[in-house]
Amino acid sequence: MFTLPHLKPIKPYKSIALLTSGGDSPGMNPAIRGIVRAALNSGIENVYGIQRGYSGLIAGDIQKLSSRSVTNIVQRGGTMLKSARCLEFKDSTIRAKAAKILHEKGIEALIVIGGDGSMTGAHLLTEETGIPVIGLPGTIDNDIPGSDDTIGFDTAVNTALEAIDKIRDTALSHERLFLVEVMGRNSGFIATQVGIACGAELVVVPEYEFDLHDLCVALAEQRASGQGSSGIIVIAEGKDPGLTSRIAYQLEEQGQDPKICILGHIQRGGSPSGHDRMLASCLGASAVQYLLAGYNDIMVGLRQGAVIDIPLRRVISEKKTLDQNIFDITTLLHK
Repeated sequence: MFTLPHLKPIKPYKSIALLTSGGDSPGMNPAIRGIVRAALNSGIENVYGIQRGYSGLIAGDIQKLSSRSVTNIVQRGGTMLKSARCLEFKDSTIRAKAAKILHEKGIEALIVIGGDGSMTGAHLLTEETGIPVIGLPGTIDNDIPGSDDTIGFDTAVNTALEAIDKIRDTALSHERLFLVEVMGRNSGFIATQVGIACGAELVVVPEYEFDLHDLCVALAEQRASGQGSSGIIVIAEGKDPGLTSRIAYQLEEQGQDPKICILGHIQRGGSPSGHDRMLASCLGASAVQYLLAGYNDIMVGLRQGAVIDIPLRRVISEKKTLDQNIFDITTLLHK
């Protein structure tokens, strides 16, 4: 369970809007539901959903939502509001246009669900136009500063684990080594948690170097002892395309016969886990309470089980680092 803030409402908003932006993540729909129902039950008369993120905002694709609009979405993956990446929103004139559209619709505040790029857009919008904004961390990567957890991370980890458990059956049956690539261009949070939970022989992440030679020696010894050389290596995709293929080639040069399995966007989809449904619902409802209490230019996140507010300026200027001690466990537990 989470500890929620006790906030006193002081701002009587009549109309607010929400959008989902950037890559989709399981749990965005429960967050939408949490925002809409909490707002309507707290006296906000009108709640609007913006289609396709900031792209839909500047196109004026805005629809009124009711409590019934968000019925039976809590179990659905993706986002009912659709999502998109909007490079145009980096332009201040486009942000001014977006603010004008919100004013014309009578919308007084905006709640944004997304990753670091989405939080940057939200911060610049309120800084330049004065429209109050609240952010929610919606990304499977769990790389948003200030929050211990992000909406969708738990589901993505469990999706990857389910796939790897099935891959391991084949790895053991054929005494083969599998390289499983998970998402994470700039961060190894998914790879690390998945690697520990699945008992991987090696975890490769962008943050830390890895010693492929030691692995090859261990695999050679395993094969020489008659145990075969089966196992799982979990690899975060990294910034440079083809990392997993390059590692496979190096292993082949050392006499191994690795197989590659790239999980890809399967990690983004699927029904959100119970944890993500709870997290998203609590953060969505809390975002409304923070808004009514007069907060602005913040992200609502989670720290040590408590829902907290983090200034958006901090969110977009800092970097969330992978805990070295947690990553070291991947080494302590391998064969």
